[in-house]
Amino acid sequence: MTEADQSGATPDVCIVGGAGHVGLPLGLVLAHHGMRVLICDLNRDALATIQAGEMPALDEGSPELLKEALANDMLTFTDKTADAVQAPVIVVTIGTSVDEFHSPDQGLIRGCIDDLMPGLTDDHLIILRSTVYPGTTDWVDRYLKKAGKGTLVSFCPERVVQGKSIQELQEVPQIVSGTTPEATLAAAKIFDVFAPESVELTPMEAEFAKLFTNAYRYIQFAITNEFFSVANSAGVNYHNILGAITKNYPRAKGIPTPGFTAGPCLFKDTMQLVAYANNQFNLGTAGMLVNEGLVLYVIDRLTKSYDLSKMTVGILGMAFKADSDDIRSSLSYKMKKVLVTHADEVIATDPLVTVDDTLLPLDEVIDRSDLLILCTPHSAYKDLDTKGKPVADVWNYVNGALI
Repeated sequence: MTEADQSGATPDVCIVGGAGHVGLPLGLVLAHHGMRVLICDLNRDALATIQAGEMPALDEGSPELLKEALANDMLTFTDKTADAVQAPVIVVTIGTSVDEFHSPDQGLIRGCIDDLMPGLTDDHLIILRSTVYPGTTDWVDRYLKKAGKGTLVSFCPERVVQGKSIQELQEVPQIVSGTTPEATLAAAKIFDVFAPESVELTPMEAEFAKLFTNAYRYIQFAITNEFFSVANSAGVNYHNILGAITKNYPRAKGIPTPGFTAGPCLFKDTMQLVAYANNQFNLGTAGMLVNEGLVLYVIDRLTKSYDLSKMTVGILGMAFKADSDDIRSSLSYKMKKVLVTHADEVIATDPLVTVDDTLLPLDEVIDRSDLLILCTPHSAYKDLDTKGKPVADVWNYVNGALI
């Protein structure tokens, strides 16, 4: 399954990890703006799904762009990383993961560069796109130079809201950086195809920009979750307080509503900053304890009001955020795992998640449960008839909710 098997045309850009949440929307937008894109991904099932004209994950506007790109022969596919060098521009959407000790792991990026290395030339441009540990871009540049490669290296962080990538890629300014002025300029030319403007930084500045953006959001959510816990423990309605202090008061406008804060980016990026700062990024650590601890707070409150050992508890929503099908790092699964030690039985449902065969239909979960917990406020749950069952809902989303 290689590009050469499908078309004689040379791709303009190859996206490594191109079947994922970051790579595929970028590829579709580039194709929409006239660039031939080679999608490179080790996940053959995802590639087959895309080639069949179906999106492997939800993203507004993407089905239409996928149909257009396939009809115009703007997409080709490969499951071999080494094939990426067919394109002069290689966008790597593999980032720095966080290991079990919450420390960054560069192994995936090193492995990707090693796979590309034999075919790289001085005419190639590598653009790192996903979150990387500060200093990674310069490390990749040194690693290539040590191997005798003059490949241009750039870091251009992805900064869109998952599920709205198609729209935001074409609306949000693009941060570009490079280890040389030539690399920065070459990267800017790619993103200028669709982005409204480019903002230039040094590689490490750009790496911090990505981490700071996500850590800031994570801490914002932690603040409101802490406020919720304090107010709720005092027996008052935090949502009433939040509504009052944000109404026509600009200095409180940015306070978000409380809720389970998770997903593949916010926690991970905050922990990378913690690691970089030698565990002295105290706000980040505190934010992690609050956001991860909200699950335990809810369960603790419920055990004080109910004998969970005699109850079936139903979880509504397993995706990490509303109206998404993505379960990566979802706190719903932490909720389920901890509840198993307290409740007689724990069952769960989600209208969008298709990768968990333990999930049950919504009606069955409501019927069988003695207590419900709203973990993900999907649109499908708005004004939900819970048939009189008590609902624990930190989001204030389901009518008659309590905690």
